[in-house]
Amino acid sequence: MIVRTRFAPSPTGYLHIGGLRTALYAYLFAKKNNGVFMLRIEDTDQARFVEGAVDKIYSGLHLAGLNWDEGPDVGGEYGPYIQSERKEMYLPYAKELVEKGKAYYCFCTKEELDARRAEAEAKGESFKYDKHCLHLSKEEVERRIAAGEPYVIRQNIPESGEAGFDDVIYGRIDVDCSELDDGVLIKADGMPTYNFANVIDDHTMGITHVMRGNEYLSSTPKYNLLYEAFGWEKPVYIHLTPVMKDATRKLSKRYGDPGFEDLLAQGYLAEAIINYVALVGWSPGNDREFFTMDELIEAFDIDGLSKSPAIFDATKLRWMNAEYIRKLTPEQYIDHARPYLEAAGVGHMDMDIFVRILQPRTEVFTDITEMVGFLAKLDEDYQIDLFTNKKSKTNPEVCKSVFSEVIPLLKQLPDWTETTLHDFLMNFAAEKGMKNGTLLWPIRIAMSGQTVTPGGAIEIAALLGRDEALRRLELGLRKLS
Repeated sequence: MIVRTRFAPSPTGYLHIGGLRTALYAYLFAKKNNGVFMLRIEDTDQARFVEGAVDKIYSGLHLAGLNWDEGPDVGGEYGPYIQSERKEMYLPYAKELVEKGKAYYCFCTKEELDARRAEAEAKGESFKYDKHCLHLSKEEVERRIAAGEPYVIRQNIPESGEAGFDDVIYGRIDVDCSELDDGVLIKADGMPTYNFANVIDDHTMGITHVMRGNEYLSSTPKYNLLYEAFGWEKPVYIHLTPVMKDATRKLSKRYGDPGFEDLLAQGYLAEAIINYVALVGWSPGNDREFFTMDELIEAFDIDGLSKSPAIFDATKLRWMNAEYIRKLTPEQYIDHARPYLEAAGVGHMDMDIFVRILQPRTEVFTDITEMVGFLAKLDEDYQIDLFTNKKSKTNPEVCKSVFSEVIPLLKQLPDWTETTLHDFLMNFAAEKGMKNGTLLWPIRIAMSGQTVTPGGAIEIAALLGRDEALRRLELGLRKLS
């Protein structure tokens, strides 16, 4: 048997973290077993369709490195891979169920159903369709259809007995059929419902393992009744526990939680996100935390899937992302950092210095904007008490003396490079018999206006260039005078 898994999102928005994890696990399981990973777009609910969402699904999965073997844009022998393009195939299957007594035509209007629902609510009961149209004669059904009367096709759930299924994570689940509703299979517009289309598609596309969120646990007994009605082999079910924001609620865009592309825009690396998301609900069986995609494929085993909800820890993701950033080559770091440096107005400065001073401190790339802001524009209203530093043995008077001596000499330097600045300043401190910090602290303050900076006084001076560095030093001297 060739393992065939699928990711089947609805085009209703961005790729959220729960959906990304489902896609990732389905991808890893297929690749681990030399199988096929398929993408299917489930757009039967046209009312919820969001323009551009399909392209967002494509781009998100590609950015995540989850490239599908079959799908709408790459084709395959089981296409079309967009449900709305498969519309004509569902009705014949529904009619087959009608012939077998496993489904029936229903002509109840929305107003009639609303009235019955209200009646049930008034009695404190949950509404369940009462099989009102089940016993219509074949002749009456044909007459009403011929007359153009709107109808749906409903699944005929047995009124007694149990329906159930086996799940890899949750084990055996059985439900009393009397608790199940005769759900709609074909809507009045001729489109299948999600609950019907996904069963037909999974079977006709040869899906062997169905990975999806546990919100579908309650519907799966009805799906299995359909498989049994057709006499089809059932897939292996793997219902995944939810990704939680905290102990009380699921991670959700509705509450402002970020989706995959939101995290990318916030400066996270795709590889770090994928590595972390893989561990939210799955364990490799040891303490290992860092995996490439190929290593995830090799290590992935469904026995490691959690039976408990998994909490998405943003702090842990940030830590992992920082570790990934530190492992980048200088060239890779600059490729990622350059857009943020340019946006901050410092893209013209020395990239080699930026690598040295920023890469060890960058946790997400959006950190860069705040770290380098002072280079683009000095807050000239900084307080002179910043010049006081006990460790460096400085105070405003000491700093004024330092500036008075060092600024004229800096103006005479033949060139303004990091090496030249370093050699001059270190020699100056040695000749004056002062601590390096006594010289470098006031220079750092005058050029940055803050006590904590990425890089020290020499790197900052080199980045700013001669004219701007001297302008800031002279401003510092004036503030101290």
